Amino acid sequence: MTVRACAALALALALAGCAGPPPKNGRTPQDEGMSFDQFAQTDFNRTVTIAMRDNLASLGVLLEKLYRRNPSEWRKTGAPDLATAIAQGRKALSTGQPPPDLKGLSDIQILSVALDPSYQGDRVRAFILGLANMIIQAHNGKTRFYATDILNAQRIYNAARNVEIAAWLLANRRDGAGRPLLLSNELTGDVHNLSFERQFGELIGRLDLIANLLDENLRRVGINYVQGLLFFNFLPVR
Repeated sequence: MTVRACAALALALALAGCAGPPPKNGRTPQDEGMSFDQFAQTDFNRTVTIAMRDNLASLGVLLEKLYRRNPSEWRKTGAPDLATAIAQGRKALSTGQPPPDLKGLSDIQILSVALDPSYQGDRVRAFILGLANMIIQAHNGKTRFYATDILNAQRIYNAARNVEIAAWLLANRRDGAGRPLLLSNELTGDVHNLSFERQFGELIGRLDLIANLLDENLRRVGINYVQGLLFFNFLPVR
C-alpha cells in the first residue's frame, strides 16, 4: 500500500470515529449554521456563545421537569395545557425577562421571591427565569459574544455559586406546613431520580469553565505579547 493510500485510510478511519451516534439530547456542536455575525467572533467568543446556548437549554429542561413534577404551577400561567406552558416558558428564557408579576426585579431578586413561601405566583417560571436572568446579567446582559465584548470572570464565577445556592434551596426550602416549595429530586424507596441535580451540575460546570477560561485568556494575551518581544517574532505581511 502506498503512503498516499495509507494516509487516505487513516483519514477515513478518523472521520468514521468522529461520526459516532448523536448525543441523546439530539444536539451536536455543529447545530448552528453559519451566520454573518460569526465573522465578528473569535474562537473564545464562539465558546462563550455556545456555553450560553447550552445553559439556556439546560434551564429549559429544568423548566419542563419542574412543571411535570409540580403541575399546579403551570396551571397558574393560564396556559391550556402543559406543552403550551413549557413553550411559553422557553420563549421567555431566550430574553431572560422576569415573569410579568415580578417586573422591575432582576437576577437574585427574582430568585429570592421564587423561593419565598409567601409567593403565590408561578414559582417554577419565576425560579427558572430568575436563574436565566442572573446568568445573562453576569455576561453583561448578552447571550452572543463578539471580539469587542469584555466579560468579568468574577461575575461569572459568582453566577456559578448562585446556581449552587439555588439548587440547594430548591431541594430544602419548605412551606409553613413543612412541604417542599417545589418537588424536584426524588429519593423515595426504590426511586432515585437525580436528573435535576445533573442539570444543575452541567450549568455550574459550564459557568466555572468560562470563568477559568476568561482568566486564562487574559493571561495568555500577556504571555504571547512578552514571547513575541523575547523571540523577536516578526508579524506576517503576506
